[in-house]
Amino acid sequence: MTANSPSQEVARSGGLGRLPLWAVPAIGFLVMAIPTLFDLARQSWSTEAGTHEPIVLATGVWLLTYNGLNFRNARPGSGSRAITIPALLASWILYAIGRAYGFLFLEAAGLFATFIALLYQYFGPGEIVRQGFPLFYLAFTVPLPGWIIRWVTQPLQVLVSWAASGIVGGAGYPVARQGVSLFIAQYQLLVEDACAGLNSLVGLIAISLFYIYVVHRGSWRYSLTLMMFIIPIAILVNILRVAAIMLIVYYYGDAVAQGIMHATTGMVLFTVALALVFAIDWLLSLVFRRSRHG
Repeated sequence: MTANSPSQEVARSGGLGRLPLWAVPAIGFLVMAIPTLFDLARQSWSTEAGTHEPIVLATGVWLLTYNGLNFRNARPGSGSRAITIPALLASWILYAIGRAYGFLFLEAAGLFATFIALLYQYFGPGEIVRQGFPLFYLAFTVPLPGWIIRWVTQPLQVLVSWAASGIVGGAGYPVARQGVSLFIAQYQLLVEDACAGLNSLVGLIAISLFYIYVVHRGSWRYSLTLMMFIIPIAILVNILRVAAIMLIVYYYGDAVAQGIMHATTGMVLFTVALALVFAIDWLLSLVFRRSRHG
């Protein structure tokens, strides 16, 4: 007859008391995650720049389970502590700085890095590799810092304003442009960050990546070909959005264009962008099918 140590009894019972092995770190992670989720919902998800983030979060968690992540297979020590401990310390420092000073990007990035470090420790490096795409996809839930938005948005603002004024002016309307300021009749419009296309670009890339992975994960060549069309589609749709707003201003005035029609045009044209992705997917499937048969 042999006596079992308390640690052996805990391991056999599945953790502290009757808890599974992954429950304790999961509870600790939730303690960090809940206030961050509230911050994201209040500061990012309620803005046009972050409308895609809750969708990405929900579908990204689903992708992890769809890709075979099973918490019953969690085993402490599956990863190397020499990697896990420094990774957790760096993640917690990021999280603490972001939380203390109100840097939402650092706070969310620290939380996301903590999740990856725990996943590595309890499932090992092989699972990190296998879940590479879902983890990359979940990174879209981390809001971009302001300096990146400004750096990317500035050339997009110029391109969108130039193209939209060219389309509307080419149709015979009285249009002039000065930088990112557009003039139509007696009205002046400013192509701001939200209209430059970065927001819809990030959201469209994220949703399109989800669609491509679920539907075409078996063909990397096909998936990369389809991904090449996403950025041009997003830019084209935002050019059309600004052109549509210019025409609404011309016919109905600035108050109508800046009211409900501003948000409505964004949602309608985002739907058009998704429809274009699906249409190109259908055309590419025909081309690839014919090339295979040929």
